[in-house]
Parts: sequence; structure tokens; C-alpha cells
Amino acid sequence: MIDFHTHTVFSDGELIPSELVKRAKDKGYRAIAITDHADFSNLEIILNNIKKVTYGLEKYYGLYVFCGVEITHVPPQLIKNTILSARQLGAEIVVVHGESPVENVAKSTNIYAIESFCDILAHPGLIGQKEVELAVKNNVYLEITARSGHSLTNGHVFQMSKKYNAKCVINTDTHSPYDLIDINFAKTILYGCGMNENEVNEAFYNSEVLLEKILKRRFMCSKK
Repeated sequence: MIDFHTHTVFSDGELIPSELVKRAKDKGYRAIAITDHADFSNLEIILNNIKKVTYGLEKYYGLYVFCGVEITHVPPQLIKNTILSARQLGAEIVVVHGESPVENVAKSTNIYAIESFCDILAHPGLIGQKEVELAVKNNVYLEITARSGHSLTNGHVFQMSKKYNAKCVINTDTHSPYDLIDINFAKTILYGCGMNENEVNEAFYNSEVLLEKILKRRFMCSKK
């Protein structure tokens, strides 16, 4: 299991990073990104705290641990600068909180996030053709989510992705220890949104490709 979207006590999650990663390891995870909710007020706090533990957790628990953020409820016009700031502060992955059907997210968040080259647009709700086509062009991944509520539009996200050849990945949006899933439950969610076996395998492959991209980004940063 590769999971690029989780939360800790540094936003609204229940676990400190060490316990989150240990529990993910026990679920069979190969990689996890800690992506706490962020805007300009807490970017530096989150990233500085998560960076303190990623190396040690990787070394002793034996899985990849990435330091990231989920840019959440930021006015759409400020998303680009927030993403740039997050990367400058050391974010290895940037997720943007999309236009979920169960939250009052500002309209145009999806398009601004994709235009600004986030890595993943989380739970993008009833995403439209224009946004999906731009996601293909900008190599932005669309999230199929395991999280209750946000998952209501998984089927739509997948069908739009299939129609316009966008890339989907499955994430948990973990907030509590019970949100983490194993690979078999991940398959259930993917089949449940309408995928066939080949499409399920492709979703997992997309996660592998994104993992390699982030590792390459980490390597390049280490050389600077």
C-alpha cells in the first residue's frame, strides 16, 4: 500500500507521526506521506516538525515517509503561491483539498490547484471536463479516496478520468488509526467505484510512478 494523503496531530489527525507510521507499517504500507492541513499560517510549523522525524522513521520502520501538506480551504487565487511556499519550505509532496461534495470548498479550487501543478488533487468531487483535461496536461493525479463522505463521488472521478485519460491514485485521507487500510481493502474501494481488474492495477501502478517521482525529487534536492 502506498498512501499519499494522511494527517497527524499537527492538523486534525489523532496520531503523532511516529504512531501513524508504525501503524501504517503494520498494515503493510511501503510508503506514506504525511500531509497535514495547511495555509500560510502554519506551513512552516507543519513542515519543520514533520521533517524532524521522517529520516528516523524511514530507517527504523523500513518504509518511505514523505513530508508534505494538504493545502486546505485556501482562497483559490492564493493556491499557487501557497504551493510554491510549501515546496520552498521542503514539502516533498503537495496535495490540494479539492471540491468535495461534503464540504463548502470555494468554487474554482480544483482548476486553480491543477493550474498550479499540485501533485494530487484530493477528493475533487464533481470535477468537470476542463479540469480533468488540464490535469492530464499538467500531470496532476486525481484522488480516489477511502474517506467516508468524500468518497461519494469516487465513481464520477473515475469515469471522468477514464474518459479523458487522467491518472488516478487511491489514498486514505487518514485522520484516525482506524482509517488506515490494507491493499485488499484498497482494491475493494477501487472496484467499488467502477474499475475493472486492469484499471485497479493501473491505479496501483500510478502510485508507484508517483512514488518514483517523489524519490527522484528528494534525490535532486539532496544534491543542491
